[in-house]
Amino acid sequence: MLGDRIMSSPRFSTKPLYLQLRDALADRIAGGEWRPGSAIPNESDLAREFEVSAGTMRKALDLMEGEHLLTRRQGRGTFVNDQSSDELAARFSNIRGAEGKRICGQLKSAQIASGSANEMERARLGLTAQDSVYRIQRARQDKGTVFQFEEASLPAALFPGLDEKKDIAHRIIVLAQDYGILPGKAEERVSLGEASPQVAETLGVAPRSPVIVLDHVVLALDGRPIEWRVAWCNLTDKYYMAEMN
Repeated sequence: MLGDRIMSSPRFSTKPLYLQLRDALADRIAGGEWRPGSAIPNESDLAREFEVSAGTMRKALDLMEGEHLLTRRQGRGTFVNDQSSDELAARFSNIRGAEGKRICGQLKSAQIASGSANEMERARLGLTAQDSVYRIQRARQDKGTVFQFEEASLPAALFPGLDEKKDIAHRIIVLAQDYGILPGKAEERVSLGEASPQVAETLGVAPRSPVIVLDHVVLALDGRPIEWRVAWCNLTDKYYMAEMN
């Protein structure tokens, strides 16, 4: 049975069946078999293919919808989400404008370099001293004013050739999709810091001015860290909001 083969795989053997199914279906999305925007087979067909009950398959699909991988449309079917859409690409941003809308900002400038992972990068990204990272500096603006300067580190092994690309997506969710990586959740630490000379110049504030500091790690669906980012923010006309449920 196909379901038995999934359960016998070392990758899936310790997980409940619906999670094994989620992982198997997610692999089809990450591998490009199911493209963003495309419809997937219906629940009954998938249950027959994997030789599981309809209820178990439904539980796997419900989880994938909750993880923003799929969208069900009444009477039309189930579709693969495009992670580059504005709604999904902005979901890890907790900065909002006065009207309450999430703000990612437009990219004003970006620089990329590579090097060996330092101590903090190893700790945040789960790397070793032998691993390399890509480091990206970005400045983001909203309505013509820079409100955020950030330094991001990405494991080079997950994004081969990134520094050779002419156009690099400035949102990690979009970049991950380009590399066949499915983003999962993010963790963010918020603190108050002082603007360094570089940060102050970029944000247009006085050196040592108080700024909001966001220490942010994005994880892939399988739990691997895919980006560590520290951002310094001037939220004069904006605010930070975290949703709790």
